[in-house]
Amino acid sequence: MPANAGPLGLAAFGLTTTLLNLKNVRLLSGGSTSMILAMGMVFGGAAQLVAGTMEFLHGNTFACVAFTSYGAFWLSFVVINLLPLAGVPPCDGGSIAAYLAMWGLFTLGMFCGTVKIKAHRCLQALFFLLTILFALLASGEAIVTLGAKTFGEAVGIIAGAEGLVVGLLAIYIAFAEVNGWPLFPVQPPLQPLMEIPLSAAGTPTIRRTTDTDSHEDQAASYIDEHSE
Repeated sequence: MPANAGPLGLAAFGLTTTLLNLKNVRLLSGGSTSMILAMGMVFGGAAQLVAGTMEFLHGNTFACVAFTSYGAFWLSFVVINLLPLAGVPPCDGGSIAAYLAMWGLFTLGMFCGTVKIKAHRCLQALFFLLTILFALLASGEAIVTLGAKTFGEAVGIIAGAEGLVVGLLAIYIAFAEVNGWPLFPVQPPLQPLMEIPLSAAGTPTIRRTTDTDSHEDQAASYIDEHSE
């Protein structure tokens, strides 16, 4: 059967997010910028685009949109930081706040999608917390722009701490899918979001399973039976 791209996309997102937010909470110095940008370009960006393409080929609409979009986010983040080296004026705080706010709005929509298709609670929590992360980051930038630098930087540190939770949660889900760990609240080791394609009507296409079904098919059946 085709490989599941979910763990790749989640790991790429989680590791890159964790590294960036280690810097946001001042655990990494300014000298880590090149490392974070490289990670964002290669793993957070390119690897997620690969995962999104794989999910597109599998017909998994939600996972395709999620991985492709957040891969593009990381690539755009890298470009924003590199363009000034080519003589392009750097973004001001207000522009960065608007950029982060738009990604927060996008993530809110994706969170609503996890609720609609009844994804497991860990994945719903991931998108919910990521929405809060973008809101905090955008607020911090906006507050600094308005002149309250100390308060804005404090909000940024809080966002960094919350971002560490987001990154580590994404890594946990990725490893759970690879290693067959249970997800909490306790559910069978499965990938309910990444393996459930949407029908034309936008609802999960889930069927009952037999003893010869794959692990992923049995997992999908479990969701169908326990999400009423």
